[in-house]
Amino acid sequence: MDYAKMRSIAEELTAYAEHLEGAWTVEIGPAGPFLAMISPSKRSHGTVRRIRNQLDEQLLTTHPGYICANGPEIEHPAIGRMRRPDAVVIPEDVLDEEGLAVDATRVLAVIEIVSPSNPDNDYGEKLTEYPAMGIAHYLIVDPRTGIIQVHSDLCKDRYQHKDPYIFGDDVPFGPWTLETSSFRRYGKAGNEPR
Repeated sequence: MDYAKMRSIAEELTAYAEHLEGAWTVEIGPAGPFLAMISPSKRSHGTVRRIRNQLDEQLLTTHPGYICANGPEIEHPAIGRMRRPDAVVIPEDVLDEEGLAVDATRVLAVIEIVSPSNPDNDYGEKLTEYPAMGIAHYLIVDPRTGIIQVHSDLCKDRYQHKDPYIFGDDVPFGPWTLETSSFRRYGKAGNEPR
């Protein structure tokens, strides 16, 4: 199925989801468009906010005109994929453009906070799709385990490097550094890594 047809189906699913109870998102994965219920925890939102705040401050120096935003869809029609990462590093002006999705070629980095209900999505499909989209940096934060993975160094649609960290580490992520001592695990009072 061509991407235009998949995008049309995704838009129909989005309209349908507006009438459903709960929060839903539509993405286009390897099998085509799909509807998924989203229920990010307060801890997920808190982690995304902490990452955004830190990156926004550093982007002023490393990439003026760029921001870390949560929510926009990113798409790459050539490979037939559309995803909605938890956060993306993009030029701020793309948010003023017409359309529904950000062109993946404009994305410097993606951040995913692993959900308790579907961890394989972030570690599996997205780990192959984001480099295929040409996105240079991918950060996976896993509040289930207190583990962070930094994927980088694109080569032939794959990341060559995977660097593991734990909550509490200062984490190099591209040209930035994330201080993670305030990240919280699911079901834990503090930031215990295990």
